[in-house]
Amino acid sequence: MRQIFLDTETTGLSPENGDRVIEIGCVELLNRKLTGNNKHFYLNPGRDSHEEALKVHGLTSEFLRDKPVFEAVADDLLAYLQGAEIIIHNAPFDMGFLNKELALLGRAPLREVVLSVTDTLALAKEMFPGKRNSLDALCGRLGVDNSGRTLHGALLDAELLADVYINMTRGQEALLIDTGSSHGDGQHVQTIDLSVFKLPVLSANEQEMAAHEQVLAELDKASGGKTVWRLMA
Repeated sequence: MRQIFLDTETTGLSPENGDRVIEIGCVELLNRKLTGNNKHFYLNPGRDSHEEALKVHGLTSEFLRDKPVFEAVADDLLAYLQGAEIIIHNAPFDMGFLNKELALLGRAPLREVVLSVTDTLALAKEMFPGKRNSLDALCGRLGVDNSGRTLHGALLDAELLADVYINMTRGQEALLIDTGSSHGDGQHVQTIDLSVFKLPVLSANEQEMAAHEQVLAELDKASGGKTVWRLMA
């Protein structure tokens, strides 16, 4: 599976009000392994960044003045993303900006080019409800080193996101059941026929059954005699 971790930096928060993309960072994973085949662009947006946005990314108009415009890198970017699963933290934000850039060129939305889009912010909210789920917060929670991150940078953030995602989904590896084939790294996984195992059935003894009934009775009393198992009985 080819996965691309993508992040952008922008002049502000609203593509509909004229804000533009100024940096794109992409990190490629193939079968959950980093390939080194990454993409990184600085872009000239043709306008200044808002003051608050500048504090976040630190990319000044002077620095971006000699960088290419989005149109100049669009074909290269789309060819790179073609057919991949795109993984973004807070995907609606980055997708909104990229789709606006494409629309200005008369091009189709990004979803028509890529295989799928995964939002790690939505995934994190399901895994860690009620907690802070920013990229920095997830790095701290999952043990990903982000000590080199003083300002936001698209490529660095994409690299951190790849590490975070691998940690968030690490349990998936244990769920893979081989059918006789080999992994991509050449290591053969032994297939186990579970039907040959006969699992013993252990029945509760009288003391355990009595203790169980006592717990049920206490629950029934606490609910005012409305427990489902009593009503059905």
